[in-house]
Amino acid sequence: MRNRQRGSNLGLLLLASQVFQLGIDNIPPVTLATLGLNVYLFLFPVKPLLLTCVSVQQAYWHGDWYRLLLSPFHHADDWHLYFNMVSLLWKGIKLERRLGGAWFAYLLSVFSLLTGVVYLLLEAGLTELTDDPSFSMQCAVGFSGVLFGLKVVNNHYNPGGVNYIMGLPVANRYSCWVELVLIHIMNPGTSFVGHLSGILVGLLYTSGPLRKLMMTCADFVSSSGPYSRPNTHFNSSGYSGYGRSPPPENSSNYRQNPYNSSTSYREHNNSNYNSTSAPPQHTYTAGLSEEEQYDAAIRASLQDQGEQGAHAKPDLLMGLISVLTHLWKKCEGADSRGLTDEELVKPTHGIDAEMLAGLKKAGYNRSKG
Repeated sequence: MRNRQRGSNLGLLLLASQVFQLGIDNIPPVTLATLGLNVYLFLFPVKPLLLTCVSVQQAYWHGDWYRLLLSPFHHADDWHLYFNMVSLLWKGIKLERRLGGAWFAYLLSVFSLLTGVVYLLLEAGLTELTDDPSFSMQCAVGFSGVLFGLKVVNNHYNPGGVNYIMGLPVANRYSCWVELVLIHIMNPGTSFVGHLSGILVGLLYTSGPLRKLMMTCADFVSSSGPYSRPNTHFNSSGYSGYGRSPPPENSSNYRQNPYNSSTSYREHNNSNYNSTSAPPQHTYTAGLSEEEQYDAAIRASLQDQGEQGAHAKPDLLMGLISVLTHLWKKCEGADSRGLTDEELVKPTHGIDAEMLAGLKKAGYNRSKG
């Protein structure tokens, strides 16, 4: 592993140009925070590069397991950082908008750790199969393994598409394998096993048990926390919001905030205050005058036209009955004063001629007044 070359940091300048050209407001928060963390640790590394890279020799033989946490977020040079972060922007914007910020952050954390674990297992297996200890001494660093895993997940959610690699169209399902081979051919200094580890972790998520295991762990953590609620679960399909059911799995729209519950957080927090609130009041009598009650009932009836049938609400029916009774009495009083038909149907208090004509059709007869 070579020492980091500072130079002019042209890669950093190009990365900054890419970010500002894209617009910081257009980058989802988790993606932006991950990019910022990688840049910060490049400028101010926790340890020298040789003490952050991960290998079987250092992690397993010497017990330096902290390398599993540090290695994904450190890079060899500014170009290494640039290419990885540009790839993160492209994949992160798509996946975070689809999965939601919370689940995407969870996914990045798991992939960052598991990619290193799978890398150690593969290198240890190669050492045993080939009886060559050099595999156990190969030290890997960088975020590219995680990015290969994200690419598998992105291709899973966007099947049937085509990627152009060096001008050649490649189906999405094969693009990560083609990139794996081409990158190693064009730049032999890259870690083939590290990139392969990311692809395998991505397949564990899309086709293996990893996704269900993550959901189970999320369920357990959320149900045992200080604000635990029944039937609370994370939904990695990415639909957002409290108290709303997730959309179909095949929905083409982006989904957000993969947290769902049958009881809203606001309802949960306000449940303790229900006993001290005012007693429930009827829909049309809560602090309204008599005339305002009739106006409210009429407006509700107009809004619900065409939806009465089997879905009519009892409160609405009671309000309509009270309106009809009031109109009947007013019509009887109008007749006793000798008003004409034209005066009788004159709009008053928001009641127009069509409504009174409807009452006549429904059975009202002036001769019986």
